[in-house]
Amino acid sequence: MSNFLLYHGLGIRGYEHVRADDCGGRLVFTIRQRREDLRCAHCGSARVFSKGRVEREWRSVPLGHKPVFVRWAVPRVLCLDCGLTRQVRIPFADEKVRYTKGFARYALGLSRHMTIQAVAAHLGISWDVIKELLKRHLLRHYAQPRLKHLRRIALDEISIGKGHRYLTVVLDLDSGAVVFQGDGRGSEALRPFWKRLRCSRARVQAVAIDMSPAYWRAVRENLPKALVIFDHFHIIKLFNHELSELRRELYREATDQLDKKVLKGTRWLLLKNPENLDQAKREPERLREALKLNESLAAGYYLKEKLRQLWDEPDKRCAAAALDVWILEAEYSGIRRLMKLARTLQIHRQGILAWYDHPITTGPLEGTNNKIKTMKRQAYGYRDLQFLKLKIFAIHEAQYALVG
Repeated sequence: MSNFLLYHGLGIRGYEHVRADDCGGRLVFTIRQRREDLRCAHCGSARVFSKGRVEREWRSVPLGHKPVFVRWAVPRVLCLDCGLTRQVRIPFADEKVRYTKGFARYALGLSRHMTIQAVAAHLGISWDVIKELLKRHLLRHYAQPRLKHLRRIALDEISIGKGHRYLTVVLDLDSGAVVFQGDGRGSEALRPFWKRLRCSRARVQAVAIDMSPAYWRAVRENLPKALVIFDHFHIIKLFNHELSELRRELYREATDQLDKKVLKGTRWLLLKNPENLDQAKREPERLREALKLNESLAAGYYLKEKLRQLWDEPDKRCAAAALDVWILEAEYSGIRRLMKLARTLQIHRQGILAWYDHPITTGPLEGTNNKIKTMKRQAYGYRDLQFLKLKIFAIHEAQYALVG
């Protein structure tokens, strides 16, 4: 094999090919380094004296269906400048691994389209070798995401396993990348993030959160100049929960069997948007019958539709007027659940209207959460929590095919 193929085929440069052997189905290429190319690994001096050799082998890129190994008797040299005796550097492989950098690049390329186990089976090696190779790559490129560029972020927690195991995640809404993961949930999990953020001197302008008091206080204390935007999907979700509970109460209080029959099965009709009701299944007619039956249910449904349109106003001033009208209607409805929700929205009024200054939501973070769930399901779970976190840091690059 020529030195040309040694460089372009296996990615090894600056060495000479000695011989090739077929050792039981393995292709073993022996290489050597010229005496004048030896350098001290500590100071880089060429004034070295040989002190023996240690023969080693590294797994390299396969040729055809045969595994390829590179064999080299690695010299130990005494440096006449610094006085140290050390093994020379191995530029084509990282320290403490038994594969070349070319093999690592090849395996990483396969892992973008295949699972860890599939890559290991294709290359004929153990799956934990591929896993550790991936982990080294992720540690090198994603272990410490940069925070200096952060301008708009979203905070939320995600479930990572049974037993109420959570991670608190911070997402960069401009790049879509996860920039922090804290163990647990709540403000305590974010303490390391605030410390790193202060050191980075990032100028965060807006933060999207749900209406969690813990997150709101944490953002106010650590980012006093940033706008807090309460996610409108969580607000609608909160109202839908109250509307569902109201329907249950009305169903339990109904004494007429006909009334119960009309109310039964209308939960999803109440929560659906009007444009999504199925005409073929008579869903609009069934909804109208349920709303005619009870004024409280009708009031709750129409307030839900008005609240949903709050984010369609032309500007912040119109939205503020619409929110004030909605709060008054909810308070005068006489329905306990709606009155309580009106007081909640009044308290969070500033954060709701801040959406018109920075129209951001935690929606991208919910999408990232779904990607994480898919990744966990494809891998049948992760025993190595550090590896899972590294995969989450790199998950914004997995846009189409997620592999475990």
